[in-house]
Amino acid sequence: MTTEKSELTISRLIGAPPVKVWKAWSLPEHLAKWWIPAPIECKVVKLDLRPGGGFETLMREGDGDFTPHLDACFLDVAPERRLVWTTALAEGWQPIEPWLALTAIITFEPEGLGTRYSARVLHKSPADSRKHEEMGFQEGWGTTIDQLAAFAQHLD
Repeated sequence: MTTEKSELTISRLIGAPPVKVWKAWSLPEHLAKWWIPAPIECKVVKLDLRPGGGFETLMREGDGDFTPHLDACFLDVAPERRLVWTTALAEGWQPIEPWLALTAIITFEPEGLGTRYSARVLHKSPADSRKHEEMGFQEGWGTTIDQLAAFAQHLD
């Protein structure tokens, strides 16, 4: 869903409690399993879950080389409740020029026996928001949330 305020949102109910969804998000070896739509492979370079901490991933299709996927900085971290990160900054609050500047607000809300996982993605302009939507925001982020749901349900 797009609003005139340069925002995209997506939400899904995951059949696992917030503690398991957080575990899938907070360990690099777990994040690598679901963060990018399959069959693309993900490599987590940095996952420093603290304000100012780096968040960097690489991706690879087939047998090719790993290429940059995401270079970001965490702005807020509330375990099992919320993650906020931006591509406008790299680790240590260092300003960067991303190919698409955005800030993602991810929330983990208990709902029944599961988790309402929501992403609110803010862009610097309506044009950037439309560009992200046209690139397949709903499909791409939706696929990764589905992968997260399948992965988190099987965690101990």
